[in-house]
Order: sequence, then C-alpha cells, then structure tokens
Amino acid sequence: MNAAIKTPGSCLCGIVQFEISGDFDAFFLCHCSRCRKNSGSAHGANLFASNASVAWRSGEANIATYRVPDTRHERSFCMTCGSALPGVRMGGALLVVPAGSLDGPVDIRPTAHICCASRAEWDADLADVPHIDGLPG
Repeated sequence: MNAAIKTPGSCLCGIVQFEISGDFDAFFLCHCSRCRKNSGSAHGANLFASNASVAWRSGEANIATYRVPDTRHERSFCMTCGSALPGVRMGGALLVVPAGSLDGPVDIRPTAHICCASRAEWDADLADVPHIDGLPG
C-alpha cells in the first residue's frame, strides 16, 4: 500500500467509516483463544502497521475499546453493530487493522498463522470441507 493511496473501511452498520494511509508490515492469522473469541471464528485476521495511520471519516464517537485486564489484548469495535475496527496500540507505535473491516483490496497476503498451539480442535484440514459459493440449499 502506497502512503498516497487511502484504503477505505467501515463497520457493518456503516456508522463508522475510516481510511488507512500507509503500508502494512504484517498480516497475521491468530489462533489464540482471545482472537477466536473476538472473531467468533477460527482465528483473528489482523494487519499490523508501524508507519500507517487511520483517519476517521464518520462515527468516531461510536467506537469503544475493550482491553482484557492484565494483558496487551485489546479490541476496538462499533458500539452499534459490534464490528471490529482499527485501533492504535503500544502507545501509538502500532496500528492494528482487522482485515475484514477494509472495504478496499488488501495488497498483502497473510504473513503467517500464529499461536497455532491454541488452535481450535475443529480447525484442522479445513481445505477438505466442501466449498459452496452461496448459502447452502
């Protein structure tokens, strides 16, 4: 991502809208139990950037942040629809962007699956599960 290019993003209800400017350093698929709880899925999918910024276009007052006590695990989200949203972490040194919150293309492939020792037992050999292009019959 070139710093001159702005990638738009939003929450599910559309109240919160933003743009990301800058390059992503890494894209991790995290299988820790906290990221699975956050996403309600097999893993969290987050982009990390040390030199990118977020510009809130609307709804910034509708953003809440929850931090798991005594940890570095933090999640920002829309207070109306609950969608995961970008957050600045580590005293402003790191921007964390949930990949699914972006409305434009992501120009970086996932860097790695991380915290695989915590992977859910049902998250194995998923490539063997049938693929359906729409909703099931």
